Amino acid sequence: MKSSILLAATVFCFMAGTAAAQSLADNPPTATTICLDVSGRSLPATCRVPGSRLDAREDICLCPAGGERVSIPVCAKGVRAPAESAAYESARRKAVDHGSLAGATYNGQPMCRAPRNALNP
Repeated sequence: MKSSILLAATVFCFMAGTAAAQSLADNPPTATTICLDVSGRSLPATCRVPGSRLDAREDICLCPAGGERVSIPVCAKGVRAPAESAAYESARRKAVDHGSLAGATYNGQPMCRAPRNALNP
């Protein structure tokens, strides 16, 4: 009886661990988190990431300097993020929809963030 309970508990723990694991399909990630103040200026975000250079996923991101946590797409290969300016910051602030900038554009260019640890060409 005790061994069957122990076996059932082990199987349950194993299944719970695999369900909580993040999918490898999100590596490299398609979105990241930025922190925005009320004017749309980007503030530093602190993200917990794996120690591997091959795994670019982010576990959790916080805004220790304040501001709103906003999800922003990672720029596709060959696409550069718009240059920071007062006009871009204002447009970015207005484009935030339910904490996300997915699908937002600025002057016909997608609002995105360069991938983490990307080599600059």
